[in-house]
Amino acid sequence: MNAIELKGVNFSYDGKTKILEGADFVAEYGKVTLLSGHSGEGKSTLMYIVGGIIPNVNYGELSGEVRIAGEDIKGKKLGYICRKVGVVLQNADEQIVQKIVEDEIAFGCENLAYPHGRMQRQIDIVCRLMKLDKSWRCRTLSGGQKQRLITASTLAMGQKIVILDEPLANLDKDGAAMLMGTLRALAHAGYCVVVIEHRLDMVLPYVDEVWHIGGKTVKKVQNVREYLIGQTAKIADGCREFAGAEPLIELDNVAFSVKDRRILNGVTLGIPKGSRVVLLGENGCGKTTLMRLIARLYKPTGGGITQHIDPRFGQKPRGSRAWFKKVGVVYQNPDYQLFMPTVEQELNFGAKSPEYAEHIARLFGVEHLWRRHPQSLSEGQKRRVSIAAVVACEPEVLLLDEPTVGQDYEGLCQMVETLNELHEQTGNTMITVTHDLRCAAALCDRAALIEGGVVAKVGGKELVDDYFGTVQK
Repeated sequence: MNAIELKGVNFSYDGKTKILEGADFVAEYGKVTLLSGHSGEGKSTLMYIVGGIIPNVNYGELSGEVRIAGEDIKGKKLGYICRKVGVVLQNADEQIVQKIVEDEIAFGCENLAYPHGRMQRQIDIVCRLMKLDKSWRCRTLSGGQKQRLITASTLAMGQKIVILDEPLANLDKDGAAMLMGTLRALAHAGYCVVVIEHRLDMVLPYVDEVWHIGGKTVKKVQNVREYLIGQTAKIADGCREFAGAEPLIELDNVAFSVKDRRILNGVTLGIPKGSRVVLLGENGCGKTTLMRLIARLYKPTGGGITQHIDPRFGQKPRGSRAWFKKVGVVYQNPDYQLFMPTVEQELNFGAKSPEYAEHIARLFGVEHLWRRHPQSLSEGQKRRVSIAAVVACEPEVLLLDEPTVGQDYEGLCQMVETLNELHEQTGNTMITVTHDLRCAAALCDRAALIEGGVVAKVGGKELVDDYFGTVQK
């Protein structure tokens, strides 16, 4: 018996534009199935249909047959389907509802009326698997830790069918390997695991079957290895060799703590003017915190940061409106910075002219989304729009926190090429946090590895290769 079976499925959100048309899809118990394809082609939509979110929460016109564990789910309530299918959403912040890790994991188990003893055992098991502390506060977690948390919350509920939408999005290399190994073990134990993922290099060793979604339909990939290898090659760096040495930002023994939790413990690092710096390190090591300190979104609790961007700003700990015209920040979660009613208005908000906004839209491949509301887009599309909107402001310093999440391979190549072209043209300074080995070296002149709250190593592309070496082998 198949765990998931779709036959002739059609779906449209607005009754006019079809996202899926005559789509067939099968996922079996005992296997890890990968659903791949370009951003915005309907991968998340298919997951919403299987998980009962469509049509119970998100409305639209749905037809065709959807069978879960051999049962047609047409007309079934969301609560009924949730007992059969566990879903990990793409955006962790949309799924976290509690303040403490233990409470968050318990939330789903409570809804399934688990006895207290069983619930506590499940919490202990998944916290150990996902390397989480039950007492951690959810809002202080890094993006990768939040990703592990929502995965743990779903696994704790024990459904035999589990669908994960971009589960590796913000995970470091060890966290990604740990999660995929866990999912592989679940499949061996009889679970049906469906993974929607763009980081194909990380899922290659763990996948049994691959389906490609595109052109409103879904097709099974026959030559899995050839398909995956063709989309995992490292991206070449098109920039000239960096030779500058003039300091732009200097961090001297910088520390940062939240209550009794120390995140950074004496970071000393120089950012040369016009360079491209990549920050490396495992989830929760403080990369995003360091970036926000550089951006003056946070105030250091120890040490100092000296900027040579513009003497008018001095060494104030907080940024001003004028400061953020010089320093552009792309957040890890695009929902935090997309606020205009259309993509057009989003890019025009800080652009010097409508013509320049359109130029940037073409470079980042979002011109066809011009009239769309940013919050109606796929996560990958939101990411491109958020980057384009910041780049349109022509900042002298560009801070990018996980810019490649949600990008298919073609979109990833285009984004890296565009960022590097703009860097060459403008001479900006670019600081990037990424866990994506395919593009890290291509966005890097210099790299810094954060471990134990300090800069453990500084180097060039060789440091990137060394850091990701275990994955590449």
